[in-house]
Amino acid sequence: MWWPSTLVQISLFRALHEQEDDDDNETVNANGNKRSMSRAKFFVIALVCSFSWYIFPGYLFQALSSISWVCWAYPKSVTAQQIGSGLNGLGVGAFTLDWATVASFLFSPLIYPFFAIANVFVGYALILYVVIPISYWGFNVYNAKNFPLYSSDLFTAQGQEYNISLIVNNQFKLDQAEYDKQGRINLSLFFTLTYGFGFATIASTLTHVGLFYGREIYQRFRASSVGKVDVHTRLMRRYKDIPSWWFYLLLLVTTLVSLALCVFLKSQVQLPYWGLLLAAALAFIFTLPISIITATTNQTPGLNIITEYIMGTIYPGRPIANVCFKTYGYMSMTQAISFLSDFKLGHYMKIPPRSMFLVQFVGTIIAGTVNLTVAWWLLDSIDNICHQDKFSNSPWTCPGDHVFFDASVIWGLVSPKRIFGHLGNYSALNWFFLGGLLGPVLVWLLHKSFPKQTWIPLINLPVLLGATALMPPATALNYNSWILVGTIFNFFVFRYRKKWWQRYNYILSAALDAGVAFMAVLLYFTVGMEDRSINWWGNTDPEHCDLATCPTAKGISIDGCPTF
Repeated sequence: MWWPSTLVQISLFRALHEQEDDDDNETVNANGNKRSMSRAKFFVIALVCSFSWYIFPGYLFQALSSISWVCWAYPKSVTAQQIGSGLNGLGVGAFTLDWATVASFLFSPLIYPFFAIANVFVGYALILYVVIPISYWGFNVYNAKNFPLYSSDLFTAQGQEYNISLIVNNQFKLDQAEYDKQGRINLSLFFTLTYGFGFATIASTLTHVGLFYGREIYQRFRASSVGKVDVHTRLMRRYKDIPSWWFYLLLLVTTLVSLALCVFLKSQVQLPYWGLLLAAALAFIFTLPISIITATTNQTPGLNIITEYIMGTIYPGRPIANVCFKTYGYMSMTQAISFLSDFKLGHYMKIPPRSMFLVQFVGTIIAGTVNLTVAWWLLDSIDNICHQDKFSNSPWTCPGDHVFFDASVIWGLVSPKRIFGHLGNYSALNWFFLGGLLGPVLVWLLHKSFPKQTWIPLINLPVLLGATALMPPATALNYNSWILVGTIFNFFVFRYRKKWWQRYNYILSAALDAGVAFMAVLLYFTVGMEDRSINWWGNTDPEHCDLATCPTAKGISIDGCPTF
C-alpha cells in the first residue's frame, strides 16, 4: 500500500536535502547528447514559473480561472449557459489557465495512478453527461427544471431560495409552524443525486474492501508478528519505538475532554455523550476500509453523509448536535488516515517515530489554535464574509462552508425523515444504499469468471460512484481540468518520457502547488488586506455565465432570469 501524496513530499525532501548521483542526473536530449539538471534546480525553475504566472488568474485577470466560451457565444440562452458554464453548469468546452483551479479540490492530478483517474472519469462522465441531462431535460425528475441545474442552495417548491432563518427558533431547533408555512425543502437535481451517489459510495466501500482485500487483510494480520522485514523496517529499528501507552493516554484524555464538553456545555453543543461514543465507533469501523481505498487510489470516501444521516435520524431537529457528530465521526477518520500518511512519510525518510509523534501532537495543538483564532478574527473583521455575491470581487465566498451549512439544515435541523423519508420528496434515493452494496459483488463475480482480464479488478466502485462526491462545492471546471491534466501526464508523459516522469513528476507537482501558495500569500498581504482590486471585464464576473443559475420551468419567476 502507498500514499501518492506522501511520495510527493518524499521526492521534494530528497531533491532539496540529498546530493544526487551524476548518473541519476543525466538525461538525453533530441540530439543524443547528455545533459544534466538536478531535481532541486528543476523544482526552483518550476516554482518561479508557477509563482510568476499566478498573479494573472489570482489578481490581474481572474477570468483566466474559468473560460467558458459557450456562454460568450450564447449570451441570452439559459440552456446553452447551463451546458457551457464551468462553475454552475456542465462545463462543456470550459477550460482554465489556473493551476489552483485544477488542483484546488481534488489536489494535484500528477500524483494519481491512471486507473484511479480513469475510475473518476468514468463515474464523473456517466453522472454529469448521461444521468444529469436525461434526468433534467428528459424526465424533469423531482421537478428539476423549477430550480438551477447545479446549486447547493435550498429552495421552495416555487423555485425561490428557502428562508432558513424563519424556521429556526431561539433554541436553534426547528420551528414546525414556520416550516409548514414555507413547505418542504427542495434541492437542485445535481445536489439531490450527489446525496444518492454518496449513499452508494459508502455502502460499496465495505463490500469492495471485503471482497477484494478481505483475505489479504486477514493474512497480513496473522503474519504481522512473523512477517518478513523489509529494508525500511530494518533501518527504523535503530530508533526507539513509540510506547503503546502514549496512544492510549492521548485517546483517553481527548475522549474525557470531549465528554466534558458534551455534559457541561449541553445546551451549546447539543450532542449527548452517547452520540460522541457512537461517532468514535463509526470512525473506528470505517478507518481500515477507507484507508485501503486511499492507499491504492489516493481517493478518500467520506463519512460525512452517513454520519449526518444516522444522527439526523436518531436525534432530529438539532443542527449543532448533527454538526458535532459529523465532525467527531467523519473528521476523526480523516485525521487518522492523515496520521498514518505522516507515519508512512517518516518511515521512508527514516524519521525517529517518537519525534514524529511529538511533532504531530504539537503541530495539531498549534494548528488548531491558529485556525480557530484566524477564523474568529475573520468572522469579526470582514463584513459579509462568505456572502456569495459574484460582483463583490471578494475571495471570501466560502463555497465549502456554504455546503456545510446547508447540510446542517438538511440533516440536523429539518432531519432526514423530512427530506429522504416518508415526509420528504427524496425517499427513493435510499435505494442507492442497496445498489452500492451489490455493485462490487457484480465486479467481483466478473473478475472470478474472467480472471485473465486484468482490467476488471481495476474497476473501483467506491471511487467510480463517489467521483462527484466533492461537487458541490467543486465544479465541472475543476473536474474537467483535473482529468485532462492527469490523463496527459499519466499517459503521454509516462509512455514517451518515462525516465522524465520518474525523475521530475512529483517535483513538478510540489513546485506548482508551492508557487501558487506563495503568490496567494503575497497577494493577500499586499493588496487583499487593503481590499485593492482591479475592476474590469476580466475581473468583475468569474465567467460571464449569468443565466446558468436560472430555472427553465414554465411560470417560474426569478430575479435576473427570463420567465418561460
